[in-house]
Amino acid sequence: MWLLISTIIQVSVLACIFYYIFLFFRGTRGAQVLVGLGFLLAILIGLTQIFNLDALNWMLRNLSVFLGVAILVIFQPEIRRALAELGKQPVFSATVEKRTVIDNLIETVTQLAEHRVGALIAIEREIGTRSVQETGIRLDIPVIPELLSSMFYPHTPLHDGGVIIAGNRIMAAGCLFPLSHDVELHKTYGTRHRAAVGLSEETDAVVVVVSEETGAISVCYRGRLSSGLDGEQLKSFLSDLLLKQPDSVWHRAQKELDLTPDGIAKSEKMKETTGTDNE
Repeated sequence: MWLLISTIIQVSVLACIFYYIFLFFRGTRGAQVLVGLGFLLAILIGLTQIFNLDALNWMLRNLSVFLGVAILVIFQPEIRRALAELGKQPVFSATVEKRTVIDNLIETVTQLAEHRVGALIAIEREIGTRSVQETGIRLDIPVIPELLSSMFYPHTPLHDGGVIIAGNRIMAAGCLFPLSHDVELHKTYGTRHRAAVGLSEETDAVVVVVSEETGAISVCYRGRLSSGLDGEQLKSFLSDLLLKQPDSVWHRAQKELDLTPDGIAKSEKMKETTGTDNE
């Protein structure tokens, strides 16, 4: 009986460890190295078992210590960040931080829209965007309205690209988002909006867009674009999407926003909007 309980505990602990390792490294270059390394070790172990390669088996056993050191060196940035995650504040504080980020983001977006300054801002959720972050300039700085808005003004080094926010930090700027291949979208919207849709198709990030030509505010999620929003409407949508549990967020957001493929938002809270943006 105790042996069974002990086995269940050990399997559960190992399952949790492997799950969080996979979750943490997902979306990073380290993930590719980890997969390749695991694949190589699996092949070598299989060969030693099938063909009784005693010498290779002995080498693998003796190299295990050096392999551990190599993993520490290769994944040093990820491991350091993982240890930092352990010191994070409680969920309540995290929720307060998210509200602050949303407020600062709304302030930034409304200011940019008023001055007709184009912007492309992605808020990372469960699926990692580190591969996209690596196409731009890594920052890791607080979300401050004045700082965020300054990145999009013309003739600044980072204005021609997207910004990625993860948690309560601006992780990267000047990033290249993947473009959507939706043909209908190409007829109506420009590169900035197609990039927003493209990123939202590949990840669960919510992307906010400000049109350079019209100053219109749009939000994109799960490959669907809603345009013609004001600051309050955008804040309501982001709050429902980012501050709720993932299982019920999208269903509630759908009730408030009917996100159609052509970017028209219809609901009791939002007026029907149409228009084009060829920036």
